[in-house]
Amino acid sequence: MQDALPKIAALADLGIVWHFIGQLQANKTRAVAEHFSWVHTIDREKVARRLNDQRPFHAAPLEVCLQVHLDPEPGKGGVAVDRIADLAACVALLPRLRLRGLMCIPEPRDSFEEQRRVFARLRQCLENLEALGFAVDTLSMGMSADLEAAVAAGATIVRIGTAIFGERP
Repeated sequence: MQDALPKIAALADLGIVWHFIGQLQANKTRAVAEHFSWVHTIDREKVARRLNDQRPFHAAPLEVCLQVHLDPEPGKGGVAVDRIADLAACVALLPRLRLRGLMCIPEPRDSFEEQRRVFARLRQCLENLEALGFAVDTLSMGMSADLEAAVAAGATIVRIGTAIFGERP
């Protein structure tokens, strides 16, 4: 957040669509609601409600993805697979948010096939939401090291900052 806000202000006249990707604490939701167009990391109802309540009324609804926890990694955010529909139903009722899809950051895998398999699980979760009547169209998955497998599994958004900008210090 502290890196993004000065850049958003400096580039305000360029019409950039800003995406927030990162763990979102409840006390940081106001800045995200006010300055970003997308949030990829909603993993609990409290954060969704705060974003909705803090979204400026003159702004378009905030485009959101639910972050799904696919691996048993301790400390990583994300809603459990069996709770996705419940969180989606909550978000769908919030008028200042627009549910677009799902996002994941799985732990690294050694092979393309292992990477593709985990991304296919997220695609199946999205298809399950569609079958329940949710109008979702976004799979935010894959980063510089596994983007090919993510695209093969149906990613619509990949995050490739490291490939473009290099490793962060």
